[in-house]
Amino acid sequence: MGDRDKLPDNKLPNQAPVGGVDAFLKKLAGMSTVRPVGARGRMIFALDATASRQPTWDQACEIQAEMFTEAGSLGGLDIQLVYYRGFGEFEASPWLGASAELTRRMTGVLCLGGRTQIGRVLRHAIAETKRQRVNALVFVGDCMEESIDELCDMAGQLGVLGLPMFLFHEGRDRIAADAFQQMARLSGGACCPFDAGSAKQLRELLRAVAAYAAGGRQALENFSRHAGSQVLLLARQLDRK
Repeated sequence: MGDRDKLPDNKLPNQAPVGGVDAFLKKLAGMSTVRPVGARGRMIFALDATASRQPTWDQACEIQAEMFTEAGSLGGLDIQLVYYRGFGEFEASPWLGASAELTRRMTGVLCLGGRTQIGRVLRHAIAETKRQRVNALVFVGDCMEESIDELCDMAGQLGVLGLPMFLFHEGRDRIAADAFQQMARLSGGACCPFDAGSAKQLRELLRAVAAYAAGGRQALENFSRHAGSQVLLLARQLDRK
């Protein structure tokens, strides 16, 4: 940790300038988020699979089927699993429409130490939604070791393309928290912290985004009425867009 722990609370390295962000977000607010009736939702499910992530990866394996269940009554959902780990390893699955295949792929992954590759996740998401519309990008991680300016630039591109990013931040890393919040705002999405010790929190957050991907903002609002406080936070962030 070292130098990171010595940073004053109001000063983070490589902090992206905020000038013009509000105007950009107002532009995004006018963009349509309506999907064609009957179309299946498409969601990229991206996870940091570096060494520290194994406990949360195991949690996600156990609860990911509920994303398909939540989306089933709203037209269905196709999910693409994306992860990075080790020395530059980056993987993206085919689009999957059933939880059994997603479970099989996830349970075959062992988390390995390495640096973050969030930029590759964003570049991949940009390319995918240019080929065919993607409704939501989920990212679950605990740290950020890249240029915040470059990540925010790509998050802004996601916003222009109408692909919101939902970032679920595990832990208390201040640099990651700042970066994740800025990426969420620029993409038109939302960011929520969660406690790695609570599988229920992660379950509700993933179900909420699955509802959004399959049924849009109204489906998320409906889900949030009977969900926990973290899901309400998620919905309110989208309401501000």
